[in-house]
Amino acid sequence: TGWLLFYRMTKKYFIIFLSFIYPLFSFGQNKNLDYFINQSLQNDPRLTGIRNLVLSNKIDSELIRADNKLQVNGSGNAYYAPVIGGYGYDEVITNGQQLSALVAVNKQINNKTNLNLQFKSLQLQNDSLINSSAITNQDIKKAIIIQYITTYGDQLQLDFNDELIRLLTREEELLKRLTQKNVYKQADYLTFLVTLQQQQLTRSQLLVQYKNDYASLNYIAGIIDTTTETLSEPKIHVIQNYQPYESPFFLNYKIDSLKIENDRLIAKVQYRPKVNLFADAGYQSSLILTPYKNFGYSFGINLTVPIYDGHQKQLQFSKLDIQQRTLQKKQEFFDSQYRQQLQQLDQQLNNIESLNTNISKQIEYLETLIKVDGKLLETGDIRITDFILALNNYITAKNLVVQNQIARYQVIQQINYWNMKL
Repeated sequence: TGWLLFYRMTKKYFIIFLSFIYPLFSFGQNKNLDYFINQSLQNDPRLTGIRNLVLSNKIDSELIRADNKLQVNGSGNAYYAPVIGGYGYDEVITNGQQLSALVAVNKQINNKTNLNLQFKSLQLQNDSLINSSAITNQDIKKAIIIQYITTYGDQLQLDFNDELIRLLTREEELLKRLTQKNVYKQADYLTFLVTLQQQQLTRSQLLVQYKNDYASLNYIAGIIDTTTETLSEPKIHVIQNYQPYESPFFLNYKIDSLKIENDRLIAKVQYRPKVNLFADAGYQSSLILTPYKNFGYSFGINLTVPIYDGHQKQLQFSKLDIQQRTLQKKQEFFDSQYRQQLQQLDQQLNNIESLNTNISKQIEYLETLIKVDGKLLETGDIRITDFILALNNYITAKNLVVQNQIARYQVIQQINYWNMKL
């Protein structure tokens, strides 16, 4: 019939189409998970920003050292206060005029404790940045791994679908000959053709999905590339012998606690007496008496002793106490959620692996059944509907295998994310 002729032409072009695109998934260059992770870590600007902040803190440390060294300043002043008709500033106060040009030197002493605390503050900031960098690094990897697993799942679906189409194509050729010999009715043959066409359409949809997800993988990794290649199986295994308190997630709380304690010590130091040495040399004259002799120098010591400031020190300590209690509560809550989440993920992983065993047994049974049904199909001793039913059950089971495999990768990825070491 015309319909059969149309189908044969369609099938012919479809097979030609497959011959062009199939090498894409069989013989193309494989790219693995490490490739995309490395590209992402190199391209992501967040890590560069954190490294630059660490460098900026090193400059701040040098600024603190420079600020504590001798401070030398030059100053000049020319002043005239006229008295006209007896009206003007009192010359006893102003001397009428003044000319000065001085070089002043200033140095704070007994400042070692304050300096050490400032350096400690910068070091804690660096520790926090390094820790933040580790978490950012892990977040970048997580995004890549999730997308890679999704794309790899598309690829597994495509591989299975190609295998199924090849199987159905072989059976279609056999069924066509048997239909021509009147072993099967033409309606049975058309029913089988519909099943084959459905799988061909499914493959087209899967290919579009794979290309979209692969493009998203490149986008997340910052890779400018429009080609689509095959992906290697992700080498993801659960981290063993892990100590949770080595994790940057927990280290965050430790660093924040040390910051609060350092701020407390800085507040204490602010209330210690401060001693400052100063000296100057140059020219300073009222230009009234022997101005040519007014070159000289001076030096001295300045002492500042805090006496009363309205209990600001105690108020600062109260604020720091509140911060410490808040931090402690957050850490306890995070610790509880962390352990509960890992327990749930371990349970999910066990359930998935247990389900994999059951699915594998069912797959073995269905593959045997299809082989037997295929032999019966050759002799015309099975109904087409029964054979299609067996195929559909096989398709469902194989899809479940892929879904379960992807789910297993995703759970392992989540476990390893939280089991991160610095």
